Amino acid sequence: MFSQTVEYALRAVVHLASNAPRVQNTEEIAKATKVPQAYLSKVLQNLVAAGIVKSQRGIGGGMTLVKKPSELTILEVVNAVDPIVRIKTCPLDLASHGVRLCPLHHRVDKALALVEEAFRSTTLQEVIDEPTESFPLCEFPPKRAAKV
Repeated sequence: MFSQTVEYALRAVVHLASNAPRVQNTEEIAKATKVPQAYLSKVLQNLVAAGIVKSQRGIGGGMTLVKKPSELTILEVVNAVDPIVRIKTCPLDLASHGVRLCPLHHRVDKALALVEEAFRSTTLQEVIDEPTESFPLCEFPPKRAAKV
């Protein structure tokens, strides 16, 4: 449902949040999140442009979050790299539909609204603090289970 870019951005900010306020360089983030460094650099540039991550040059430089993890939502990260696009008009440009969505596209838009709200109401701190045995840095795309 979400792009690889979103997955990588979320991994990077979860890692930065988990290690805040320590500055991390791209190589460290890439290794910890299992994201190719060249791809991660582009993702981080988008996060810097969106004001989510701050880049510090020079000795001891690297990346840090601009906001506290308790103030940064999942939606902000997603929208910085690959925004959720709600359906406002008929995706097929059918004149007969105008701005009224057909039942199918209306339901798809309602689902997108639910995802958008869930991400808007979830902070990185909540993700980090949630009790779990598995840390939220996983392989993407997930490996398929072996057939028995």
